[in-house]
Order: sequence, then structure tokens, then C-alpha cells
Amino acid sequence: MAKVTRDDVARLAGTSTAVVSYVINNGPRPVAPATRERVLAAIKELGYRPDRVAQAMASRRTDLIGLIVPDTRQPFFAEMAHAVERAASERGKMVLVGNANYEDEREVHYLRAFLGMRVAGLILISQGPSEHAAAEIDTWDARVVLLHRRPDAIDDVAVMADDIGGAQLATRHLLEHGHPYVAFFGGLEETPKSGDPVTDHVKGWQRAMQEAGRSTEGRYFQAPYNRYEAYPLALKLLDGPDRPPAIMCATDDQAIAVLRAARELRIDVPGELAVAGFDDVKEAALTDPPLTTIGSDREAMARTAVDLVLDDALRLAGSRRERLRQYPSRLVVRRSCGCGG
Repeated sequence: MAKVTRDDVARLAGTSTAVVSYVINNGPRPVAPATRERVLAAIKELGYRPDRVAQAMASRRTDLIGLIVPDTRQPFFAEMAHAVERAASERGKMVLVGNANYEDEREVHYLRAFLGMRVAGLILISQGPSEHAAAEIDTWDARVVLLHRRPDAIDDVAVMADDIGGAQLATRHLLEHGHPYVAFFGGLEETPKSGDPVTDHVKGWQRAMQEAGRSTEGRYFQAPYNRYEAYPLALKLLDGPDRPPAIMCATDDQAIAVLRAARELRIDVPGELAVAGFDDVKEAALTDPPLTTIGSDREAMARTAVDLVLDDALRLAGSRRERLRQYPSRLVVRRSCGCGG
């Protein structure tokens, strides 16, 4: 059977191939309702399917948005990817997801792959230094929006939460429960990289401790971001001679590891240990006890990121500071901190 073409649709509908294209692509020119109905009826009758590859070659863009995340195992990134996919779908786009696994080489691999596919735009959630990613983006002159973090090496528009303010809120709240100090269960490095959200979590914790006249020296503990690798370190910390009275975690996944370690060691939370996380993943409401944490409007952030990546005028306007869209963080109070709610 011969392949149905746009010419076939135009002949059956009694119009031109250009008008058929306007109907299929919803533009760029308007089509009279009656003509549109004839074209759609002809498409259905003939079983016509647009050749998206050919369209991409002609327009130099596809209906795809590339999304690169550091670790698809982590609930925060999975939930953010879900929000981006939903926002993209509402705008007639599909999302390709690449898992960088916290590796620069994998991040660059997905950058090259997605940009080679002529995606409509790329949303990058990067946790590494990204010098290589920055060079790759410059080479391709790509449409890029940074989500959750903006490394110094990349100057593109960014959509972020107020991570410093959020960590301050959580640390202050734990101190208000009367604890002499709050420890920080953080990232893999003594000094997190510039532009890493965990750097801002540390800054917020430090500021709140300093405001209260408490020392942070010796109270920052390194740990991987995911619960599985953080768990043995949480056990070691809680089973040591200087167990903290309260712990602020850089991620909810780490906080879940701390809660599990506390249960293993028969440490009562929040009676003997107060815990707060960061991200407000859905699972945080289901832990035992439910986890006090910091949240932000992920759905709104995802919608903004998708809108920006598809609109050059919005994405390129203003200085580096003006190209930052920052969303407020909020304290989500549950029981792990000592509150009864």
C-alpha cells in the first residue's frame, strides 16, 4: 500500500498542502473552521500520520524537550521530572529524560544526544561542576534552562527555590524546640561546589546557627544524597559518643536514612532526636514519624522552566541576575521535629 502523503490529504479536502500543514502544526497561519474540519476528516479517512522526522529536518526543531537529571532514583528528581513532563504535555511537547548519575561524562553524553535530536529545548538539573556541559551548550548554541541549580560555569536562565531561606527556616524551627545546637547531615564534600543547592542549604543552616549564637564547628557531617548510601553513615553518627540532639538534612532521602538508623538503634524521634529534611517529597508525609521538611512549588517551577525553554524572548531577556526565577521555600511542619501536627 502506498504511503499517504500531505498531497493526498489536500486533494481529498479540496485545499492546498500549505493549509494542511497549518492544520497539522496549528499555525503559523489561521485556518477557517470549515476548512479545518475538512482537513481533519481527510486525515482520519486516509489514516495520514505526519512524518515528525521530516518536520524536524525542515524546521530544525522537534516536539521534544530534553531533561537531564542527576539521579532518577532520588524521589525529588523523579517528582520534578514528573512535573516537567506534565507541564510539557500541556504545551503539546514530549519529554526525553537522561539520568546523569552524578557523572560529568554522562551529562555531556545526554547533552550531545538530545541536542543532536534537535529537541525544542533542554532543561538541565545539574549537580556537578558542569564546565564540560557549559562548553557543549555554547558549541550547540542551545535553548537551555537550568532547573533547581545554576552552576557558575553556565550563564543561562535558571528556575530555583530559595534554598538558603529554606534551610534557615528549618534550622530556626529546630532551635526553637530548645535544642542546644543543630547538626547538618550534608553532601559528599567538605565544601560543596558553588551553585550546588546543598551549598545554599549549608549557608542557611550556618546563618541560623550564627543568629542564635551557636557554633557550627565540627557539626557538619558528610553523607551521600541518597538514603541507601547515607544509611550506614547515619548509623555511625547516631551510635557515636557525641550524638546530636537535632539534625538538619540536606535532602529528604538523607533524613529518611536518619529516621531508619534511629529506629534501628532504638532512639526515639522526636523525644531523643529531632530531624528535619529538605524537598518535601511525597514519602515525607508517610515516614514514622512524619518528616518535617522544606518544600517549594515544584509544579510552578516546572511550568516556568518549560515556558522559558520554549520562548526565546522570555529566556534571553535581562542580566544574569534578572534571568533567575526564584520561588520561595516554606516550612512543612510534621512530627519528626517535636511538633504534634
